[in-house]
Amino acid sequence: MIRKAAVLGAAAVMAFSEFGAPAEAQTRYPGDRVSGDHFATRSPVTAVNGMAATAHPLASQVALDVLKAGGNAVDAAIAANAAIGLMEPTGNGIGGDLFVIVWDPETRQVYGLNAAGRSPQSLSYDEVISIVGEDGAIPPLGAMPVSVPGTVDGWFTLHERFGSMPMDQVLAPAISYAENGFPLTETIAYYWDRNMRILASRFEEGGFEEFANAQATYLTEDGDSPREGEIFRNPDLASTYRALAEGGRDAFYEGDIARTIDAYMERIGGWLSYEDLASHRSEWVDPLSVNYRGYDVWELPPQGQGIAALQMLQILEDYDLASMGFMSAEALHVMIEAKRLAFEDRARFYADPDFSSTNLEALISEDYAEARRALISMDQAMERVTHGDPAILEDGDTTYLTVADGNGMMVSLIQSNFRGMGSGLVPDGLGFMLQDRGELFSLDPAHPNVYAPGKRPFHTIIPAMITQGDEAYMSFGLMGGSMQPQGHVQIITSIIDFGLNVQEAGDAARWRHDGSTSETAAAGGTAGVGVVRVENGVPQSVRDALEALGHVVEDGDGGFGGYQAILRDPETGVLHGASEMRKDGAAQGY
Repeated sequence: MIRKAAVLGAAAVMAFSEFGAPAEAQTRYPGDRVSGDHFATRSPVTAVNGMAATAHPLASQVALDVLKAGGNAVDAAIAANAAIGLMEPTGNGIGGDLFVIVWDPETRQVYGLNAAGRSPQSLSYDEVISIVGEDGAIPPLGAMPVSVPGTVDGWFTLHERFGSMPMDQVLAPAISYAENGFPLTETIAYYWDRNMRILASRFEEGGFEEFANAQATYLTEDGDSPREGEIFRNPDLASTYRALAEGGRDAFYEGDIARTIDAYMERIGGWLSYEDLASHRSEWVDPLSVNYRGYDVWELPPQGQGIAALQMLQILEDYDLASMGFMSAEALHVMIEAKRLAFEDRARFYADPDFSSTNLEALISEDYAEARRALISMDQAMERVTHGDPAILEDGDTTYLTVADGNGMMVSLIQSNFRGMGSGLVPDGLGFMLQDRGELFSLDPAHPNVYAPGKRPFHTIIPAMITQGDEAYMSFGLMGGSMQPQGHVQIITSIIDFGLNVQEAGDAARWRHDGSTSETAAAGGTAGVGVVRVENGVPQSVRDALEALGHVVEDGDGGFGGYQAILRDPETGVLHGASEMRKDGAAQGY
């Protein structure tokens, strides 16, 4: 049955990004370290038996507890994800989607899982246009951008293939924390309050259909967001997790949870239905790779944006970045230009493969990279960037975590509700917010990412893995919207080209280029050079040199992502863990 939703006007346009905003400017400065690079916040964590790096110390500890109890890296990653969905609802939860890359030491292969949900079958393209208008866009809040939550099916699909510990034991720590509570950490508390204030403002402006459930779930009895150090409990989520522990994935997609979501959507005038949930399945996919200076870098294929990182690396392969120098204007220039080229292809060609026939191997080929590389000048930033030749191709707020176990398995997992906490909609009594990933559909009928019923929207979240020979080398990710492919390349080049250790690579100052064609825009390329936003650690002399090349350089806005990584020393087998200093997380091992 087609359901009518409230017309969402300009008030629904969000004023915050997927990764939020920076805190106040620093007025104090760090001391000196006696080892490592001067900007490193801490040493890498080293261990042999197991390692977890997540955006919350308690989630990392949950993962280690599972490993110590006999679980493997997949069991531990699922347990950590369940915990962090409770502890960091500002970035993820079971109302969102999930992507995973697994290194299996038995087969010595990488495996990819696409656990993204599809748009409602009852919402047609014509109805979307009738509501938002010919020149409109899918709004960021409310029922229209809600797609099927894929995370839970992703957990169980992953566990069925690789897990070793019963799922009721895997979910037990998260259930306990949801019932008994946990203290909020600093950065999460900041984003929690900010997100809830923005959602409240948008709801008052008529931006979406219902907000009382979210307030009951995420605010205190006084109507405030919980503060740093305050104990937060989510008994509704504990009940939902317990239903999953007892009834498996069917409890979510075919049982009472699915019926509750269906009834809630019926009540508020949304489209997501029981039938949409019941028909959902995750998909095993073949990760794609390029060889960068002897290392195989693996990303998942579209509808995600991971291959943008691979395209950038193929372009950069022919430049001697090491001789240019770490954080030099010359090195940053070629990386920025490579990003601009890759992102035009991202806007034009990345879409649900069930609805698109793009030749992905051509996009990441050496021949194609050579043609794109020829557009880069070392003397001047490109004034206009367009996507590659389609004829060539026709031939053929998020959380990231990683876990490694003592047997050699590595898991690279990323999970998100998309923008902020999600759609603003919390189904009755379930304790989690539904994602708003459908905002990333295009409404251009000629675009491969155009909205259609039963289609998976373009995705920003991307896990990554590096192998060397027949061994896993590094499992890592860097969350944060369009920052992610750019961040992956910065991490990889910092380690492979410039010799930084796994923690230093994350602590180093970052840049982010904005201004490429968006994934929802009509094709045609981007005029102008856009803006390069840089963190404080990028020297003024480098900024000046970039501007002399024609780049527009501005101070950072806090949107530089969140990084976690585990690197396995190929000679000793020792695990080296790193966690993002811009977040609250921790790398822990034993």
